[in-house]
Amino acid sequence: MSPLSDSEKLALLALARRTIAAAVRDAPLLDAPPWSGILAEPRGIFVTLRCRGRLQGCIGVVEPVEPLGDSLVRCAVGAALNDPRFPALRAEALLDLHIEISLLSRLQPIRSQEIELGRHGLFLRRAVHRGLLLPQVATEYGFTRERFLEETCRKAGLSPGAWLDPETRLYAFTCEIIAELREGPPRP
Repeated sequence: MSPLSDSEKLALLALARRTIAAAVRDAPLLDAPPWSGILAEPRGIFVTLRCRGRLQGCIGVVEPVEPLGDSLVRCAVGAALNDPRFPALRAEALLDLHIEISLLSRLQPIRSQEIELGRHGLFLRRAVHRGLLLPQVATEYGFTRERFLEETCRKAGLSPGAWLDPETRLYAFTCEIIAELREGPPRP
């Protein structure tokens, strides 16, 4: 997976912002043209929204089954309106909105001692339980490797030490993070 160009990054952020603006204003979503380039590739993605520095929503796709363009639109709407941890984003919050897009690499099995904080995100699976934390979560909260594993277990609805169970499967991924430089839409 090669890094995105600056124009591709700006196009992804613009698509996310247009989609969110339409969704919170209850306007019809724009008809998507046939996706091409990066938008046509199936990719794992998370869209994270912050208002005035506070988390407002984060929704993603771990294992890609559709083109990135479709996933981006769906995740942007989900983060704005359907993250059960937060109230739906309101139109007046658009000026304070900061969008961050995380493009995920493929999941790779990993042993706990191989995890590099700030580089690896974690995906954990045990039976029907699944949990994921993006790589930036570990650095943002100053987690140790053990705490990162414990919090991923909690996210999966498991006890904090469930990562030690031989039935638990650990996977790592990296992210290319695309973020607006400051909160709110570009201003003249």
